[in-house]
Amino acid sequence: MPRPHAANILLIMSDQHRFDCLGVNGHPLLRTPNLDRLAAAGMNFRYAFTPIPLCIPARNCLFHGCWSFRHLAIANWDTEAPRPARQDLPTFIDGLRDCGYFLGHVGKWHVHPEKCGLDYGFHEYVPEAWYLRWREAQGRPPPPERPYTVEDDGSGRFLDQWFGGLDAGISPQETRPAWGADHVIRILEDRRGDDRPFFVQWWLTEPHLPCVLPEPYHSMVAPEAVPPWPGFPDRLENKPYIQRQQRRTWKLDDWNWEQWQPVVARYLGMIALIDAQIGRVLEALERTGLARDTWVIYTADHGDMCGSHGMIDKHYIMYDDVMRAPLIMRWPGVIPAGTESEAFVSHMLDLSATFLDVAGVDLPETFVRSSLLPVMRQESGTGGRTDIFAAYHGNQFGLYTQRMVRDRRWKYVWNATAEDELYDMVRDPGELNNQAGRPEAAGDLARMRGRLLEWMERVADPILNRWTRAQLLEGVKV
Repeated sequence: MPRPHAANILLIMSDQHRFDCLGVNGHPLLRTPNLDRLAAAGMNFRYAFTPIPLCIPARNCLFHGCWSFRHLAIANWDTEAPRPARQDLPTFIDGLRDCGYFLGHVGKWHVHPEKCGLDYGFHEYVPEAWYLRWREAQGRPPPPERPYTVEDDGSGRFLDQWFGGLDAGISPQETRPAWGADHVIRILEDRRGDDRPFFVQWWLTEPHLPCVLPEPYHSMVAPEAVPPWPGFPDRLENKPYIQRQQRRTWKLDDWNWEQWQPVVARYLGMIALIDAQIGRVLEALERTGLARDTWVIYTADHGDMCGSHGMIDKHYIMYDDVMRAPLIMRWPGVIPAGTESEAFVSHMLDLSATFLDVAGVDLPETFVRSSLLPVMRQESGTGGRTDIFAAYHGNQFGLYTQRMVRDRRWKYVWNATAEDELYDMVRDPGELNNQAGRPEAAGDLARMRGRLLEWMERVADPILNRWTRAQLLEGVKV
């Protein structure tokens, strides 16, 4: 049974929300009053990183509390490695269910291609596929088509439906985020008569491109006012060829910032829409009297390039644009209000461990076992990690092995079949200049390679063998 006064947990997770796209995190144009208020009443993590910048693997890291090369769902399902996660691994849902939690899921799933939330033990499961049926039942037209091509119509303007556009057939109250918020609010209202603690997760597809949204959000941000990302002016010199191929595959290799501005403006508008719907959910917590006993978390599985380095989506790179994610928490009486944490957090792994810690459940041996409770309580001596690690295995146009280690100053990316990358995150936060081949950075390169090797040994990374070890230990790299 749960320990006395076990906390309710509300996890709100979006898809591909960049860390720097929040008002509280300093974006000059974006207004996110509800998430900003959540941060003001709780804790804003400045250095939360995904263990893998890819939707399905990241979500399985959360569910199973272990690295992608352990749960083995290493890519999305529309690739050459479409395998589900191992089914012999426990999940944090198992622990919460066994100790008496009510479990609810609303929205995007992306955990298993055949099993749904009910198969994993959720008591209520509302998949986002139901939204289109609901929309049709309201007499609303389907969303605009979203082709994967970018064509020129002859006028010099691109037919950029894949990159977002106007959904003129609905109001903001009829969007998918609003529909999801409606279901979350209903579930929360139902909890008032239930003595069980609850875990409710709301996973949004948004702001994942393409951002197709109604007014006023479609025109909320003037494209011409959108400043370029720090990483935009990247000529990709001394960098792996696959990054140039990423641009070319998406037919973006000649795009200038003026072409990216409308795409980014709609992305920012979608985040504003999400923020408004989160505000409705937070109001429901207050109205139902549940806010005082509920730990609320907002985060994303990873970020989005959205034009940074001239790229889109998230593949074959480990720039902070995709590695760093927002992480905001509020828990009255536990988390001091208005605090910022500088701790390095691997949030998909750390959250799963923290859920069980909060519920008083022993962590499975297969979990990474890194609860955030001491950091949340600001206990002395809880500065946390001094560096962070991540993995990637390829997707979309082929498998491709990467590992990353990042500390406060340096980021090292080991590309098993391409040139390595080393960035000075203090002097070059846009990660424009690869230092890996420069003699003056040789000492830092060797140190970061050694640190990565130590981690790979500790976690028994299966890619570590006598050939790859030589790359890291002896510098046997082109």
